[in-house]
Amino acid sequence: MQNRITNLFGIEYPINQAGMIWCSGWKLASAVSNAGALGIIGSGSMYPDILREHIRKCKAATEKPFAVNIPLLYPDIDKHIQIIIDEGVKIVFTSAGNPQTWTSILKEKGITVVHVVSSALFAQKSEIAGVDAVVAEGFEAGGHNGREETTTMILIPLVKNAVKIPVIAAGGIANGKSMLAAFVVGADGVQIGTRFVASIESSAHDSFKKIITETPEGGTMLAMKKVIPVRLIKNKFFNQINEAEQKGASIDELKNILGRARAKHGMFEGDLEEGELEIGQVSAQVHEIKPAAEIVKNIWEEFLATKKSVAEL
Repeated sequence: MQNRITNLFGIEYPINQAGMIWCSGWKLASAVSNAGALGIIGSGSMYPDILREHIRKCKAATEKPFAVNIPLLYPDIDKHIQIIIDEGVKIVFTSAGNPQTWTSILKEKGITVVHVVSSALFAQKSEIAGVDAVVAEGFEAGGHNGREETTTMILIPLVKNAVKIPVIAAGGIANGKSMLAAFVVGADGVQIGTRFVASIESSAHDSFKKIITETPEGGTMLAMKKVIPVRLIKNKFFNQINEAEQKGASIDELKNILGRARAKHGMFEGDLEEGELEIGQVSAQVHEIKPAAEIVKNIWEEFLATKKSVAEL
């Protein structure tokens, strides 16, 4: 299949794996890219020297395109940007910040830039900033999320009507059927996170991967909207946060409960009670840990099969 996303990235399928903290290292990114989709290294949990190592290992593991995701609020972002330029990374996904700051600098170096948004207004601002595409991420998504709580099926048509650049749908997509649904409402491609966290190549802790496959419908909830919205699996830490929010806790009180390295403890080190377990609602549809290549293959084959069955209605 060729469309605006496959042509923009030079990939076979209009699918990219989200650049998730603690889960998206070079092993996952290269495996996804080798399977014909776009793998992404999640730099938000990496020190600069670690990012450089992952980029170099990814280049050694695949000759196909891959990207790096950079949260724009990262404290050492200038170092990350310089490493990306020095190492010749061709595609960058930015998130959690103003794309106006770094897009022109990256574009001057010939880098394709994509920004993650949660509203049509921010999509328009991203287009004005000069990005090549946007990821429109709905309320269902794991990790950091939009405060507006707009669902993916509502968000994609709004963003599609607001901008001329390609739109990648994210949030609640883990298989070919949901991918086709996103295309029907206007997406040019899809970004998938949760399904790839539960992959063999993901750098997430095995205990975290396992609990994803056991998370039931309603097992996640958006929390910490006063600090930065994040969707979490319900555990002891979530219950502490939820109870504090119900009592009207201040930002400082919530930050105190959050503490330091909470996401690392949960997703990377496997503390399923005290850790921050970021994952999407679609985890309720994920029941097996599979190789990334098999995940890509299954999604694409189901997309084609569903497309055919819909055409025959």
